[in-house]
Amino acid sequence: MDVDDSDSDSGEEDGQQEAVVPAAKKRKNKQRVLLLSSRGVTHRMRHLMNDIEVLLPHVKKDSKLDSKSQLHLLPELADLNNCNNTLYFEARRHEDLYLWAAKMPNGPSLKMHVQNVHTMDELKMTGNCLKGSRGLLSFDKSFDETEWGKLTKELFTHIFGVPPTARKAKPFVDHILTFSILDHKIWFRNFQIIEKDPTVPNGPPQTTLVEIGPRFVLTPIRIFEGAFGGATVYSNPEFVTPAAVRSAIRREQGKKYNIRKDAEHASSIRKEQQRREEDELAVSKVFA
Repeated sequence: MDVDDSDSDSGEEDGQQEAVVPAAKKRKNKQRVLLLSSRGVTHRMRHLMNDIEVLLPHVKKDSKLDSKSQLHLLPELADLNNCNNTLYFEARRHEDLYLWAAKMPNGPSLKMHVQNVHTMDELKMTGNCLKGSRGLLSFDKSFDETEWGKLTKELFTHIFGVPPTARKAKPFVDHILTFSILDHKIWFRNFQIIEKDPTVPNGPPQTTLVEIGPRFVLTPIRIFEGAFGGATVYSNPEFVTPAAVRSAIRREQGKKYNIRKDAEHASSIRKEQQRREEDELAVSKVFA
């Protein structure tokens, strides 16, 4: 009887202990992204921002930032709009476009150069997706091979990953956002998921991908520890600024001009050396 009592007591205690242990809480995705730009953006940049706003229903768009040097105001704007991520397009001279992707409020932040922009209106592709639908994120395996790639992948997952509880999100997943690394650049593409071949509507299900747009290429420049500043975590040694490229082109054009002028000077010297001296029957003396 004593043994049975002890067993029963221990069973009751174990049951009580199991009841006390709380159930594991499911982690919720509460990401919101603030989307804005600086003054001086072109129509192509504005169309690209509109395409990104359509793809990401958890984005909140804000007015343009007046000053390009006061980036410390962006964390305050994100806090006022209740956003924990920021996409900031910074326009420079000669239509140069830079993209800041930052995690609020303490970073990290990534500065990239945007190239080869093609908006949805320009491409006019056959693909289409539901407005407000959630998209799958596909990253190239090259992101896991470097430290900056892993950090960029984590940052893009927070920004481009649409939470299921977003206010404007639809309960559908019908497109894929792909990120690939090639030539130390990040290539962005958007594809629609098609379950059946439209040419054979009664045929067996066959999953295919059709590109929708937009397209653009991102060249990483620097990764900062804080939000829009701080210590440099990564610096791309292969990045060449657009100003340096334009300067090199002007130098090449200047070399061609100098070569042409040197050839003209050498030709004039040869003509002077080949000129004969005037004799008594020269035209200037005969008809003087």
